[in-house]
Amino acid sequence: MRIAVPVAAGQLCQHFGHCEVFALLDVDREQGTILAREDVTPPPHQPGMLPPWLAERGADLVIAGGMGGRAQAIFQQHGVDVIVGASPAAPEAVVQAWLAGSLQAGPNACDH
Repeated sequence: MRIAVPVAAGQLCQHFGHCEVFALLDVDREQGTILAREDVTPPPHQPGMLPPWLAERGADLVIAGGMGGRAQAIFQQHGVDVIVGASPAAPEAVVQAWLAGSLQAGPNACDH
């Protein structure tokens, strides 16, 4: 499984479309471990462009602080699950919390 986390300044970015890179973490759900991490620089932000771009890179799940409803709908069309409302932390810490079932998701940090 591959999990995408938007990152700015080394932490989960609160606004999905304005991150510096996406950390793509390959995980073994059965073992609850992170197998690999690849950081990819996204193309310039344009509405609706990032969901298919991440789906093409194998993302199965996106964990973000905030994301607009249109992006969430496009991810759904591509079979990619989305969790919003995650707090800033290192991508590995966010994914480990999700694997452990302890990820705390609050309100969507995006208002559009």
